[in-house]
Amino acid sequence: MDEKKALAELLFPNVTQTPDDLEKLFPPRKLPEGARVTRFAPSPTGFLHIGGLFAALISKLNAQMTNGIFMLRIEDTDKKREIEDGVSEIIRGLEAFGVTPDEGVMGFNKEQGNYGPYTQSKRAGIYHVIAKSLVEKGFAYPCFCTEDELSALREQQEKEGALIKGYFGKWAKCRELTFEQQKKLIEEGRPYTLRLRSPGNEDKRITFVDLIKGKIEMPENIQDIVLLKTDSIPTYHFAHAVDDHFMRTTHVTRGDEWISSVPTHIQLFSVCGFKAPKYAHISPIMKEENGSKRKLSKRKDPEAAVTYYAEEGFPKESVLEYLLTLANSNFEDWRRANPDADCSEFPFNLKKMSVSGALFDLTKLTDVSKNVISKMSAEKVLAYALDWAEKYDEKLYSLLSRDKEYSKAIFSIDRGTAKPRKDIAKFSEIGAYVSYFFDEEFDTDLSELPQNLSKETVIKILEAYAASYEQAKDNSEWFEHMKELCEPLGFTPNVKEYKKNPGLYLGHVGDVSSVVRVAVTGRKNTPDLFSIMTVLGKERVLNRLNAAIKKLS
Repeated sequence: MDEKKALAELLFPNVTQTPDDLEKLFPPRKLPEGARVTRFAPSPTGFLHIGGLFAALISKLNAQMTNGIFMLRIEDTDKKREIEDGVSEIIRGLEAFGVTPDEGVMGFNKEQGNYGPYTQSKRAGIYHVIAKSLVEKGFAYPCFCTEDELSALREQQEKEGALIKGYFGKWAKCRELTFEQQKKLIEEGRPYTLRLRSPGNEDKRITFVDLIKGKIEMPENIQDIVLLKTDSIPTYHFAHAVDDHFMRTTHVTRGDEWISSVPTHIQLFSVCGFKAPKYAHISPIMKEENGSKRKLSKRKDPEAAVTYYAEEGFPKESVLEYLLTLANSNFEDWRRANPDADCSEFPFNLKKMSVSGALFDLTKLTDVSKNVISKMSAEKVLAYALDWAEKYDEKLYSLLSRDKEYSKAIFSIDRGTAKPRKDIAKFSEIGAYVSYFFDEEFDTDLSELPQNLSKETVIKILEAYAASYEQAKDNSEWFEHMKELCEPLGFTPNVKEYKKNPGLYLGHVGDVSSVVRVAVTGRKNTPDLFSIMTVLGKERVLNRLNAAIKKLS
């Protein structure tokens, strides 16, 4: 047995499988020609960031448009930073916005697919098979350096003014240990990491094509990076290469902070004998502040957390629609040409993504959301509102669920028309939007009455309207009745006539209807007043008219 194989047996005495065994266990996928296999691979070390949701959406679209597979893999090798229930937080965040995986981690202790486990902490045996093979091929070796020795190494490099710093070349103290030295240290029980024996040359460069940023040239990796830590847990670099190969990932979408690691990753795929996936590096989502741009921050910006959108009540359709405007600049043109099409029909293209980073704009998200909600059916709006209120607003939930047909009628007003109103941007606004429909929430607030009318005139309008009020059969009949009230009260039913001769009248039909609107709703701006009064019913309308008269008197 040669020394490399002897070292491999010494380091991994219990590993009996070979890379060929793994190739048979996880064979190439049987997918249509050109189908892409993508993954979202977060660490459960904090809340799901909007940038993470964005990356997951891009990965899903990339797979979806080619009839491929989108996976959720959990990279939980950093146990020190892992938060409680972090995996569930990620899954709930993705589910809340419809970015659901085709396979991978689907729930707590629940996985789906033939290429798992999809949780890195459950894949130690797979990593050790490949690590052992790298030792056998001379591409990996044990490093016995302590933290103090590594710190001293860095200090010496600083002192000598080394242009490149790290564990490589003459600085790689354990790289040239003999087998006898390695064997002695292992048998003594000295802790060790497993390092890559990099075949890189500092005079050489690599070139790769990023699917978003184009052709990139970088120095070749020369660092002997750690593959397995002292507890035999793999580093991100090693684990991702092994996982992406055996899960048959074809395209990796991730943040552009990982571009600097590409030479290392490509080298890892090469020494392992794997074909590297294609990379697409997304620029970070930016925020404008004081005239300059910065990254959306977990610490500074509440909107950085995906939970913010759920708590505020932005529907998933709105968030996804807005993210697509950030993803491809031609999305808005497509939406104008296809106003009723589902987002999934949009021909997403990685090459049309921003190279410099999209600017996140809550105002624009709000506008997008108003448009999205305006096109929803009353049933869908009610369902969303109930779902949100059940979690975040107990009083609103009680009001809406008490009589669901009445609540649905509220949301039916001005909905389903060629130009629906766009009053609601998020479901946290629903309470204020519907409050005047419920007597316990309604207060006879007359502060919005037209300022050009005297109290006496307002009382006369309300008394005349209350005395003649009947439920009209349609909007036209209702408006005719409003016009009939005008002349006896000193108003003109014709707005143009009033503008021509304002001194001849107290006001016009719009002023009369405004008085009624404020008395019935407490607001001067509402959806269609006829529809509102139809929903409220005759008894409630008369009660409110009389309450307003009483308050003014």
